[in-house]
Amino acid sequence: MRRLPTVALLAALLIVPGCAAQTAPASPAPAPPGTAATSGTGMNGLDVVFLATLAAHTEQTLEMVRLSRDRVTDPKLRTLVAAIEVTETDELATMRGWLTDAGPAAAEAARRHDHGHHGTAAEDMARLRAAPDGEVDRVLLDLLAPHQDAAADLARAHQTVGADPHVRDFAGRVERSRTAEVSLMAGLAPGRRA
Repeated sequence: MRRLPTVALLAALLIVPGCAAQTAPASPAPAPPGTAATSGTGMNGLDVVFLATLAAHTEQTLEMVRLSRDRVTDPKLRTLVAAIEVTETDELATMRGWLTDAGPAAAEAARRHDHGHHGTAAEDMARLRAAPDGEVDRVLLDLLAPHQDAAADLARAHQTVGADPHVRDFAGRVERSRTAEVSLMAGLAPGRRA
C-alpha cells in the first residue's frame, strides 16, 4: 500500500460523490468521552466526510486486528494489537454516534461512503488471512503500519479544515495515537528488535 500525500488525500475526499456537499445541521456534535460539549457548534461537510472516511478506515483496522490477534507471537505486538482494538472500537462508536446525531444527511453520507478508494485493499486482507502462523507478525506490521500512518495523515489534514471543535480535537488525538503506533511498530519490525 502506498502512502498518499496529505493534499492528494484531501482532494480525494472532496471529490467523493455527495460527501463534501452534505452539510450537517447546526446542532452540536456530542463531545468525546471525558470532554464537555459546548452549544452552538456544528459540523460542516468536511467534518462529515472526515468522520465517514475515518470510520470506514477504522473498520478495516479492526478487521486486521481480528484476523491476527490470536495468531500474533511477539508479546509487544500482541499488547499493541489489544490496545488498538479497545481504542478504535470506542472511537468507532463515537464517530458513528456523531454522524447519527448530525442528522439524516450525515448518516446517509456515511452509509454511502465507499472506502474502496483508499485504505487497505481486499488483497491485503486476504494476504493477512493466508499468512502462515510464523509470518503473521511480519505481514501484520507490513500492512498495519502504513494503514495507521494514512489515518494519522487524514487526521492531521482535518485539523485545519474542520468546523466542529470537538471533531478537530478528536482528529488531533487520532493523529497522535496513530503516529505513536507507527513508531512502536517500526521498533517491532523484523531486524530492528532489541
